[in-house]
Amino acid sequence: MAARAQRELAVTRALQRLEDDGLVWRSHAVPSAPPRTTRRLQAALARAAFQLYGRGEEDASFDLRVPIATALLELYGDAVSDEELVGLVDALVPIEAAELDPRAHLERAGRARDP
Repeated sequence: MAARAQRELAVTRALQRLEDDGLVWRSHAVPSAPPRTTRRLQAALARAAFQLYGRGEEDASFDLRVPIATALLELYGDAVSDEELVGLVDALVPIEAAELDPRAHLERAGRARDP
């Protein structure tokens, strides 16, 4: 149980850093809304995916951790330790997985069309 609490605290701290650095946006008006990635991070993720694909690492695109880590290394460089990088990646994987899930986008579009 203590390990789980430590992991949750690490993810909370990582999310706060990502928000402070302008890579994640959280609605303070709607606290239950999930965090979202910002355009700045999305651009770095696109560059990372393009770079990985260009090197012939298509298989890496199935593991979200690889392009996320690549993007974070581009943005932070040596400013983060390996341990910090792992924490940031752990915090971003569920956010980015939700961003890429087409069901969420279809659901939002359906609600927008309903009168």
